[in-house]
Amino acid sequence: MLDKNYKAAEVEAAIYAEWEKSGAFACHPDSKAASYTIAMPPPNVTGSLHMGHALTFTLQDILIRWRRMQGRDALWQPGTDHAGIATQMVVERELALEQTDRHKLGREKFIERVWQWKEQSGSTITRQLRALGASPDWSRERFTMDEGLSAAVRKVFVTLYREGLIYRDKRLVNWDPVLHTGISDLEVENIETKGSLWHIRYPVEGTDRHIVVATTRPETMLGDSGVAVHPEDERYQDLVGKFVILPLVGRRIPIVADEYADPKTGSGAVKITPAHDFNDFEVGKRHDLALINIFDRDAKLNDAVPEAYRGMDRFAARKKIVADLEALGLMEKIEPHTLQVPHGDRSGAVIEPWLTDQWYCDAKTLAQPAIASVEQGKTVFVPKTWENTFFEWMRNIQPWCISRQLWWGHQIPAWYGPDGKIYVAETEAEAQAQAGAGVTLARDSDVLDTWFSSGLWPFSTLGWPDETKELKRYYPTDVLVTGFDIIFFWVARMMMMGLHFMRDVPFRTVYIHALVRDERGQKMSKSKGNIIDPLVLIDKYGTDALRFTLTALAAQGRDIKLAESRVEGYRNFVTKLWNASRYAEMNECKLVAGFDPSSCKMTVNRWIVGALAEAAANVTDALEAFKFNEAADALYHFAWGTFCDWYVEFTKPILTGTDEAAKAETRAAAAWVLAQTAHLLHPIMPFVTEVLWREWTGGRDGLLMVKVWPRYAFAVDRDAVAELDWTVTLIAKIREVRAEMNIPGAAELPAFVAAQAQQREWIARHLDQIKRLARLKSVEFATPATKMIQIGADGAELFLDAAGAVDLDQEKARLAKEKGAIEIELGKIDQKLGNAQFMAKAKPEAIEEQRERQAEKQAALDRVGAALARLGA
Repeated sequence: MLDKNYKAAEVEAAIYAEWEKSGAFACHPDSKAASYTIAMPPPNVTGSLHMGHALTFTLQDILIRWRRMQGRDALWQPGTDHAGIATQMVVERELALEQTDRHKLGREKFIERVWQWKEQSGSTITRQLRALGASPDWSRERFTMDEGLSAAVRKVFVTLYREGLIYRDKRLVNWDPVLHTGISDLEVENIETKGSLWHIRYPVEGTDRHIVVATTRPETMLGDSGVAVHPEDERYQDLVGKFVILPLVGRRIPIVADEYADPKTGSGAVKITPAHDFNDFEVGKRHDLALINIFDRDAKLNDAVPEAYRGMDRFAARKKIVADLEALGLMEKIEPHTLQVPHGDRSGAVIEPWLTDQWYCDAKTLAQPAIASVEQGKTVFVPKTWENTFFEWMRNIQPWCISRQLWWGHQIPAWYGPDGKIYVAETEAEAQAQAGAGVTLARDSDVLDTWFSSGLWPFSTLGWPDETKELKRYYPTDVLVTGFDIIFFWVARMMMMGLHFMRDVPFRTVYIHALVRDERGQKMSKSKGNIIDPLVLIDKYGTDALRFTLTALAAQGRDIKLAESRVEGYRNFVTKLWNASRYAEMNECKLVAGFDPSSCKMTVNRWIVGALAEAAANVTDALEAFKFNEAADALYHFAWGTFCDWYVEFTKPILTGTDEAAKAETRAAAAWVLAQTAHLLHPIMPFVTEVLWREWTGGRDGLLMVKVWPRYAFAVDRDAVAELDWTVTLIAKIREVRAEMNIPGAAELPAFVAAQAQQREWIARHLDQIKRLARLKSVEFATPATKMIQIGADGAELFLDAAGAVDLDQEKARLAKEKGAIEIELGKIDQKLGNAQFMAKAKPEAIEEQRERQAEKQAALDRVGAALARLGA
C-alpha cells in the first residue's frame, strides 16, 4: 500500500544503491544488440555539482536510460578530469595552512600529496552524480591521470612530435603572474572595469609633428616597436616608412601601414607592442617588428626598460610613466574608459600577454579533417546553427599552446641534453637511447594543457592504444552532450585527435544545450549572489522534480531561466502522479497479466489507451530529435491533464457504480495506463517511477529501468479520441469562461446548445459528465431568444445563461476597464522596444525581459477581448 505522501529523501539513496548493485548500468561488449555510447564530459576532480552539471548530466542520463530501455547495449562512459591548475591550487592552499609549500616539498613529494588528496576528496563529484540519479557504467570509471590514459597521452605527444605537428616556439600566452603559468582562454575571466584611456604624443623623427596614440596600458609603451596607421588614411600617408621617437625610451620605431589600424577610431594611429598584445603580435609578424619583452614572470618590469622603471610592479610603473609623460608635455589627454580586463579565474590576477618559449600543436593542420567532417555531415550539430560557430573558430584557428608551468598533470615526455638538444620519447629509457650512453638528460618540467588529455577521451577511455573489443564496439560514440562554451576548447580538440588517431569522428551528433541562468535571465555568479545549488533543490523537492524542471525548460537554442518556484511546481507533478496511483490503488486498479488495450469496449477506456499511444509516439519522436522540452511537455500534459484531470473524473462514476464488467475493464485499463506512463516518465523521473513500479508489481517483476520502452501494436481508436477530446475541450472552455466572468463556483447554470448531429450525439452520450464537471443545471438543444454568454466549440455553439449568477453589464464594464489598462501597459512596452537608443544600450537579458512582458500583455489582451466578444461587447 502506498504511503499517503511520497518522501523522496527517504527512498532515493536506497533505490540508487539497488540499481547500481544490480549491474543494470553496465554495458555488454559481447552483446548482439546495437550499441549506443555517450562519453561523459569528465567533471573536474575538484568539482562540486553545479546547475550546469545538473542540466548536462540529466540530459545524458535521459538518453542513456531511454536507449537502454529500447534494448540498445548502452555505454555511458564515466570519469573525472585531473584539472591541473584547479587541483594544484587546492593542495597548495592545504600546504599553506601547514606553513609550507610545494617548493619546500619538492616535485615528487608534492605529486604524492596531490594523489593523496585525490583519493580522499576526489570522489565528491561522483557521489553527487549518483544523487542526481546518473546511471553510467561506474565499473568503467576512468581518470585522465590513470596509467592507461597517461600512456595514451605520451603516445599521442610523441607521434605528433615525430610528424612535425608538435614543436617548440616563442609566442604570446595568457600569463598568470601569480600562478606563474600560461592559461587557456577558458580560464580567463573578462571583468568590466572602469579605467582610463591615455592619449600620448609620439614625436615624429626630424619634424615638429606628433602622432597621438591611445592606450589603456601605458606601461606597455616601453615595449613598443612600431606605430600602425591604415594604408588608406590620408592623414598619415606621407609618414609611412618614417620613424617616431618612443618617449621615455628614445628608441626609433617605424610607422607602418596596416589595416589593423581603424581610421575612424581615435587618431587612427595605434601603438604596436608585439610582445604584450595578441593583435600587435600579428601586426609585428607582418612587418618584422622587434619583440621586446618588458616583463618578468611576476609582471614586474625587467632590464629591457630604462633604469628608472626596472623592478617596478606594472601598476606602479603605470603611475610613474603617466606622471613622467605629463611632465614632458607628451600627454595629450586622459579620458575615463570602461573596458574588459582579463583576470585568471583561479588566482584573480590581471592576466598579462607574455612572450615565452612553449610547446605548440599545429592545430591548423589537424583542424582541416574536422572541418571537412562537419561539412560532409559525418558529425552533426544540434541545433545546426552551432556549426557556424564551429567553422568560424576552426577556420581561424591559431597554434595551440599545450604546455603549462605546473607540476600536477601529464609531464611533457621531452628531455634536454647538455647542449640543449631535445629528445622526445614515451619513456626516459627511450630518450636515453636516442641521446646515447653517458649523456646526462633533464626532463622538461612543464605539464600538458588539461584539454590535451581530455581531447583523447572518447578513445583513450576505451583502451587505446590497445585494440580492445570495447574500442572496436563503442567508437565512434553516438552523441556528445555539452555546453556551447567548450565547442572550441574540447569538442574541436576531440574532433582533431579522434580523426587523426582513429581515422573517424569521435561522435555522430553534438547536442549543444544552453546556459542555466537565474529567473531574470542573468548568468549565475558568486559576485551576483544568484547561484542556485542543485543539491539544495534536491534536498528540498527531490531529484525527480529538479530533473523534470531542467528537461521541461531545455528548449533548443534558448537559455534556461530557472526559478525555484518552477522546481516546486514540478514537485507538485510528482505528487500528482503519486496521488493518482494511490487513487487507483484505493479503487482496486491492479495490473492484469496479458492485458490487451485493444480489447477495451468502453469509449472512455479506448480514448485513454489511444491518448497514451499518441503521447508515447510524441515522446519518442521528441527524444530522437533531442527536443527534451517537448518530451517533458507531452508527458506532463498526458499524465496531469489527460489522465489525472479528465480520465480520473470521467471514470469516477464507473468505479463507484454497479456495472461489474465496466468496473473490471476500467480498473485494468487505468492500471495499465499508469504503469505505461511510469515507463515513459522513467528516463526523466527515475526514482518515483521505480518506487511506483515496485508497488504495482509487488517487486516480483524486476527493475523498471530495464523494462522495454513502450511500443504499441494496437490501432488507436480515432473516433473515441475525437469524441472524448471534443468533450474535454467543451468542458474546459465552459470552466474558462466561468472563471473569466467571475461566476461563483457553486452556481449551476442553464445552458443551450446549437450543434451538428455528431456533436449532439457526443453531448447526449456524455451529458451527465458535462453537467457535473462544468457545473450546468440543464442543457437544452435550442438557440436562446435572449442574449447570453456564447462559447464556440468545433461543430457547436453553447450559450450560458448567467443572468442569475452575475451582472453581465457590470462584467462588461470590468472587462473593458481591464482591457484599457492592459493597452496602456502594452503601449509603454512597445514604445520601449521601438526606441533605438534603448535597443542599442540595454543588456540582452533586459531586452528579452521586455519582449516576454510584451507577449504576456498581448496574450492577456487577447483573452479579455475574447471575453468581451462572448458578451457581445
